Amino acid sequence: MKRLISFPVILISLFACAQVAPPEPFGPVPSERQMAWHQLEYYMFIHFTVNTFTDKEWGYGDEDESVFNPSDLDCRQWAKVASDAGMKGILITAKHHDGFCLWPSDYTGHSVKNSPWKDGKGDILRDLRLACEEYGLKMGVYLSPWDRNSAVYGTPEYLTYYRNQLRELLTEYGDIFEVWFDGANGGDGYYGGARETRRIDNKTYYDWTNTHQIVRDLQPLAVMFSDAGPDVRWVGNERGLGSLTNWSLLKKDDMYPGGNFAGILGTGHEDGNYWVPAEVDVSIRPGWFYHARQDSQVRSPENLMELYYSSVGRNSNLLLNVPPDRRGLLHEKDVESLLRFRELREKEFETDLARGKKTISSDNRGRDFKSSNVTDGDPATYWATPDNVAEGKLIIKLGKETEVNRIILQEYIKLGQRIQEFRVEALEGKEWKEVAAGTTIGYKVIRRFPVVKTSQIRVTISKAKACPTISNVELYRAPGD
Repeated sequence: MKRLISFPVILISLFACAQVAPPEPFGPVPSERQMAWHQLEYYMFIHFTVNTFTDKEWGYGDEDESVFNPSDLDCRQWAKVASDAGMKGILITAKHHDGFCLWPSDYTGHSVKNSPWKDGKGDILRDLRLACEEYGLKMGVYLSPWDRNSAVYGTPEYLTYYRNQLRELLTEYGDIFEVWFDGANGGDGYYGGARETRRIDNKTYYDWTNTHQIVRDLQPLAVMFSDAGPDVRWVGNERGLGSLTNWSLLKKDDMYPGGNFAGILGTGHEDGNYWVPAEVDVSIRPGWFYHARQDSQVRSPENLMELYYSSVGRNSNLLLNVPPDRRGLLHEKDVESLLRFRELREKEFETDLARGKKTISSDNRGRDFKSSNVTDGDPATYWATPDNVAEGKLIIKLGKETEVNRIILQEYIKLGQRIQEFRVEALEGKEWKEVAAGTTIGYKVIRRFPVVKTSQIRVTISKAKACPTISNVELYRAPGD
């Protein structure tokens, strides 16, 4: 006798197979260039110029080109160290405030072309480009808007000069992933022999709208950094501290490089109308340029690990400065610390205990947005709730009692940053114990907590602007706790 399938069961089966539309984007979303930037997470800053040889942090602009003479400059060493340290790119100070150019610019004599290094025939930008290609790294450039050497700084003529140099960097050295605009603008300087103080209007002098357009036209996949973006913002300090509440959003229409905005740059704006995520810039030494007296003050691997948690672990990218010495090499102590830091990092996140584990959730949007998407290791999949559900719970079943003390959470930010509050709990016996809690998530947050032995971890989204979208949850048992 054939068994009849009831009509309700057929409806349920059809519903389970039906395609459900993804959530609509909510608020600002990252561009293609910004998504690529988020995925880099950690890369090297190189501060290197005449200051390295005059033992200064800020050059006055009157330094003779002859002082720049590294004995063993090797950009391949920089790139190899960056690669071995697990970094994804190198961003170099092509021109700092002193105005000295690390490439043979056609627009000034204050450059490597008039230095004794390689008899004036050298080009650090060219060497770095080749080294980055060899080691599979991205390359970025810092071009200081302030120039204490230029005789025309502070006049309209300087803007033409600055833009010409920007075009050189963006057309002669291959693909650039980030262009860095510093906020230090105007003050005392050499200025071609005038030796005076020149003030400019930070907001209007550089005509940022049209200056930014040069980057858009010549390097459309490059992000631009400054206090106010337009693509990536300063975190508001140079101590390596991202904010625990960190919106990748900003109301930046009235903001500009060098403005007094540090107080809000850490958290961003919850109601921001642009996607402008935070970058944490910090040095491995007390100074940004190399000083022999600081050889004993290089950050330890453990301290670098703390910086990682307070930057990448707080929805920011980490731009770590490692200054070459007077040889033109990264110092042995810096290299040792960087490589040990990578070892610590790899031990910290050696085995994802959540990968492939069974999950359940309080609400599912449909088969394409099921809870198991958060443990599949695929950043293109995600769990989402129905449109009218702005809260939700995810449970990851570990299968047996397991020690856990780290969690990584990631939103599917291509649809916007939504989550305002979350908490993490571990099942101990029959009781849920809170082990971590927070506000924003964004591209990535990492939370540490004392070791718990548990068979289940529960993630609760208790408040969100719209239906939450979680792309990834990872769990670890890091050593040492």
